[in-house]
Amino acid sequence: MWTTLRQILWEWRGVVITTPSVASLVILLRLAGLLQAWEWSAFDQYMRLRPQAPSDDRVVIVGLDENDVRSIGQAIIPDGVYAELIKKLRAQEPRAIGLDIYRDLPVEPGHDELIEVFKTTPNLVGIQKVIGEAGRDTIAPPPVLKEQNQVGANDLVTDADNTVRRGLVSVNDANGETIYSLSLYLALLYLAADGIAPIMLEGSDDSWWLGQSLFKPFEANDGGYIRADAGGYQQLINYRGPTQTFETVSLMDVLNNKTPLDWARDRIVLIGAVGESFQDVVYTPYSSGLLSIPEPMSGVEVHANFTSQIISAAIEGRPLIQTWPEPVEWVWILLWSGAGATLVWQTRKPGNLHRGWLQRSTVAAAAIVILFGGAYGAFVTGWWIPLAPALVASVGAATVVTGYLAYTAGNIRKTFGRYLSDEIVTNLLENPDAQKLGGERRRLTILTSDLRGFTATSERLSPEEVLKVLNFYLGRMTDVITRYQGTIDEFIGDGILVLFGAPICREDDAQRAVACAVAMQLVMIEVNQTIQIWGLPPLEMGIGIHTGEAVVGNIGSERRTKYGVVGSAVNLTYRIESYTIGGEILISEETRQAAGSIVQIERQKEVQPKGVRSPITIHEVGGIGGSYNLTLIQEVETFLPLAEAILVRYTTLLGKHVGKTYFQGWLIQLSEKGALVRPDSVADAFMLPLTNIKLNLLGKGESTVISEDIYAKVIEKPTEPDKFYIRFTAKPPTVNTQLNSLYQALKA
Repeated sequence: MWTTLRQILWEWRGVVITTPSVASLVILLRLAGLLQAWEWSAFDQYMRLRPQAPSDDRVVIVGLDENDVRSIGQAIIPDGVYAELIKKLRAQEPRAIGLDIYRDLPVEPGHDELIEVFKTTPNLVGIQKVIGEAGRDTIAPPPVLKEQNQVGANDLVTDADNTVRRGLVSVNDANGETIYSLSLYLALLYLAADGIAPIMLEGSDDSWWLGQSLFKPFEANDGGYIRADAGGYQQLINYRGPTQTFETVSLMDVLNNKTPLDWARDRIVLIGAVGESFQDVVYTPYSSGLLSIPEPMSGVEVHANFTSQIISAAIEGRPLIQTWPEPVEWVWILLWSGAGATLVWQTRKPGNLHRGWLQRSTVAAAAIVILFGGAYGAFVTGWWIPLAPALVASVGAATVVTGYLAYTAGNIRKTFGRYLSDEIVTNLLENPDAQKLGGERRRLTILTSDLRGFTATSERLSPEEVLKVLNFYLGRMTDVITRYQGTIDEFIGDGILVLFGAPICREDDAQRAVACAVAMQLVMIEVNQTIQIWGLPPLEMGIGIHTGEAVVGNIGSERRTKYGVVGSAVNLTYRIESYTIGGEILISEETRQAAGSIVQIERQKEVQPKGVRSPITIHEVGGIGGSYNLTLIQEVETFLPLAEAILVRYTTLLGKHVGKTYFQGWLIQLSEKGALVRPDSVADAFMLPLTNIKLNLLGKGESTVISEDIYAKVIEKPTEPDKFYIRFTAKPPTVNTQLNSLYQALKA
């Protein structure tokens, strides 16, 4: 169970790590208020885009505009005009009249008349400004209406972007007295005629039922708000529409009897300034679109909207704008963070990587449409759910996963770059056609290298030591190969197969291959210095190079593919490399001709490789001139005669197989890396140059094996007919110590 869970977690690590991390970051950004403006913009946009609610003819406005001022002849309307207006409206039997005009001081003529109207109109509600510094920001109500408790607060709550999205249901004044807002007061007067009154929710001090709807106060972090001033009892305003949504007639039209005689019957009539010159205008979610100039709304229209909202919620159950609790919003953000991360993470799979960008873009677009559409649909039904945080979380998570995959791809590029040239990595990762199966025939120069006797040596080392040595050696060789723009086709144990001419063919492929081989042999000096510090035996490497035609390309299946090369030219290169001894570079005649005269040839020989019909000529490289100017260090082998010959038993190696026939002989001379062998029998003395043999040291009893296996190669060095020279390719540590001590004693 735990193993399966760990496997699932690993397979989805990008999503598992990114989702909560990005979601937490977005939540922190949101709590810091950095997303609040975006959320307000989304709120406004959704309000403008949703279907406009039908006009509410229960609320109408008597608007005071510039034409009324000109008709009356003075900027400040006298009390007598308002007295006459209210009497005409009162005669039409409205359910409530809201006077959204400050009348804390008399404006003659007609003040006494207005006082009398105030006293005799029980369904009239005046206004006062409650919020702010007393005497500076606040405005007192009409004294008579205050005495009769017919006053409502007309304060508006403005957000930081000067937009009114919230309305006051009630507010406390400086004395702690709760004052209903103008909108609530008018709505309650209207609903009282239908027998509807507020009912407190049991167990709650601030939630109450009004008809069909439950009213809850706005809180500081509701919706897109962060630490908003939630003083008083606030509600988000569910506007019915933009300015002029409510039926509006001018003050003079009412005074001049240009409205029907029953125009105000059973309605709420709001009286207020609608002209911009009165400076009683504010910005609302409807004030501006994406391309339009901001159009403010008069304060009286805002009160009309809020009044209509309370009535509609109570009678018809029109949705109030609701928000999720913060924990639910956090889960919502987490889900969209996971959605963004999952969408991108899925594309990392091989099957998805081959899908077209159009399909992935379509899925991404569909996710965005679902988010925007879901948030919009919720808003239409009365729910304000977080859009900006969800969008930021989704895009952020997708970006993080994309960055992680790009980083991983970079690591893959770096990793493959240790095996392949930059050209191949770029070709495979960025060229869609390069990922297709198939290949082409082209002329290549192929290089193979192999460590002499490392397999036998590795058997005496721990796995950790073997990997340590191999990784260090292959890393240094890779650096050299990359420098000479070779393509590492593959590592086979301690062997390396390198291509010059694929995927990009150059005129100097053969020259670079030879120069690369010389540089690799020179770097072996540094490699061995480090390995000897580790207390391990030094390494020797042989290199073979051949130029010929081969098929190169993507080999394998749709599930597993490698960039590789096949053909007889590859096999022949391996055959040539098998003839080398440690520190030697052998090239074919084709490579010598392709590389030209700058290659320094030490000697040449004819060999008959397995699978080749006729002998071929191979050349030993001593260096390369031209701009490369590299020369191998020529070691002079000094063979010293042994005072007492060492008895050995040996047999030939046929490929990877040990021969069944054993011969006896004597080591009669030693050098630092080789020996001169004298077989017991003249018939056994003939040994072809380049033959690989396995030796064991024997005791004086001529039958007791006293050493582990020693591996060597017969070398071409002139000697007497009954003797042959060998070059050790692998010596056990004990034998190496014994022979080295013996050789040093001979030199002394």
